[in-house]
Amino acid sequence: MISVENVSKAFTLHNQGGTRIGVMRGVSMRVEPGECVALTGASGAGKSTLMRMIYGNYRIESGAIRIGDEVLDSDRPRAILALRRNTLGHVSQFLRAVPRVPTIEVAAEPLRMLGVDAATAQARAGALLARLRIPQTLWRLAPATFSGGEQQRVNIARGFVHPWPALLLDEPTASLDPTNRETVLELISEAKARGAAILGIFHDADARARVCDREIDVGAFTP
Repeated sequence: MISVENVSKAFTLHNQGGTRIGVMRGVSMRVEPGECVALTGASGAGKSTLMRMIYGNYRIESGAIRIGDEVLDSDRPRAILALRRNTLGHVSQFLRAVPRVPTIEVAAEPLRMLGVDAATAQARAGALLARLRIPQTLWRLAPATFSGGEQQRVNIARGFVHPWPALLLDEPTASLDPTNRETVLELISEAKARGAAILGIFHDADARARVCDREIDVGAFTP
């Protein structure tokens, strides 16, 4: 479902005289439906960079990335947006929401983008918020003033509200207490059971052992 074929990436530092920094070279990997794969490696090895390339935020230097049958093409931004809407979900480390938009609408937005009616979308979002222990009294408030752990749980609800066939997770259990951490691991296991292909960064070794089928050391692709 997620295929990375001989991908390389370097950054050009234009404010440093055009210096080029090679990040990774020759990355090839696959994530099958119903499988969770962890990206590992030391800090700075390129784990987040690889995730951003797969999500279409960074342009690749060479090689190819496919999500299902779709080739990720940075020159076709509308195709990337359509892929994110329908096929490729993402839970980042930080919640980025429009100010003053209520939490329930933030969590329901992916479904609304797919044309799901407001009542159905909010019911699904509310069920996840409740499961993640966000009090209903907060649902009509914007999450900007929430604690870091509360914002992360809103982010997770948003990330799991639609059954994306492919899902990227960047430290999904960070900032969470043990009870909510357990809920997130259950959500990941349920997504695997329905056939989602999941690629994640898990610094939590126990969480990695619980939900990941195998690991890929990104440091092996450092130039």
